Amino acid sequence: MVHLKDLVRYLDDLLEVERFGDYCPNGLQVEGAATVGRLVCGVTASQALIDAAIEQDADALLVHHGYFWKGEAAPIVGIKKQRIARLLEHGISLLAYHLPLDAHPVYGNNVQLAQVLGLEVEGSFGPSGNPDIGLYGRLAEPLSGEALAGQIAARLGRTPLHVGDAGGPVRSLAWCTGGAQGLIEQAVRLGVDAYLTGEVSEQTVHLARENGIHFYAAGHHATERYGARALGEHLGGHFGLVQQFIDIDNPA
Repeated sequence: MVHLKDLVRYLDDLLEVERFGDYCPNGLQVEGAATVGRLVCGVTASQALIDAAIEQDADALLVHHGYFWKGEAAPIVGIKKQRIARLLEHGISLLAYHLPLDAHPVYGNNVQLAQVLGLEVEGSFGPSGNPDIGLYGRLAEPLSGEALAGQIAARLGRTPLHVGDAGGPVRSLAWCTGGAQGLIEQAVRLGVDAYLTGEVSEQTVHLARENGIHFYAAGHHATERYGARALGEHLGGHFGLVQQFIDIDNPA
């Protein structure tokens, strides 16, 4: 059992939230019970995940994708109202960490994805203001583009989109989970053989082909299942919490 304010303070410090220029508030988004003994973790604070947290009698819900994104309508109506009302009705706090959870060197989505895929981390990269949200490194041994696609499919449980016009083997690659297809040009400048992220845009395919680089879109949800899970396991051990990661399937 831990006081909510102490849990939030610990997470804010651990994930260094003040370092990031983000698209949403990081930290406590909805305040529930004053103490936390049961914690549910997941990727997105959807209605399905909230309902699962209620079933588990959770005191707090920790996610990567929370609410109050820049550019979204501010009124708490419709789906947003229904979700928040359920949280408040059951005294469940919502804690959300977006870019800070992508970038953390131990519990972050990118380093956790590297462990799942067996990638060797050599350094970080990213846009101005968030220079270390992505990682780059090497495979344990070179693979053909097709073989790497097969390995990704086997370990993530979904077949990635593979743009493989580069033709040569993959020895080095950069990766950034989620919707980071816009970082492909930075990956090209790193001189790697491949770039892996969650999503793809129309222009991404052309950039990959014209720069002679393998590109993999392995799913926004599929690439971001691992940070919240790892962080929840850490919090369970650190604070003695009953914690559970619940994966709400999403093909995107």
